[in-house]
Amino acid sequence: MLKYLLSLLFVSVFLNAGTSTGKGVFETYCWGCHHQSAVAFGPSFEEIASKRSKEEINAMITDPKAVSKVLGYKRNAMPKIELNPKELELITDYILSYKPKEKGKK
Repeated sequence: MLKYLLSLLFVSVFLNAGTSTGKGVFETYCWGCHHQSAVAFGPSFEEIASKRSKEEINAMITDPKAVSKVLGYKRNAMPKIELNPKELELITDYILSYKPKEKGKK
């Protein structure tokens, strides 16, 4: 029984380890289409962070079809991603960390 419980604990820790940071969430869900500073299939995090608020980024992740419609996009390739609230906060903060610095500010 103890071996079984330890195995479950190990698997649980292993499965959740990748998404305990913003970078981990990015590597798990986003890297196939997005890059931090270069355009890939989707826009770079720099571009997203320079154009969108935290709320808009959250909405695009959780309901991209509706947000695309509101923003007037004719099409959208972004899939809906099911994240828990902590993962959503981590990835949003990670994206916003790539917001270009304003000139003259440190």
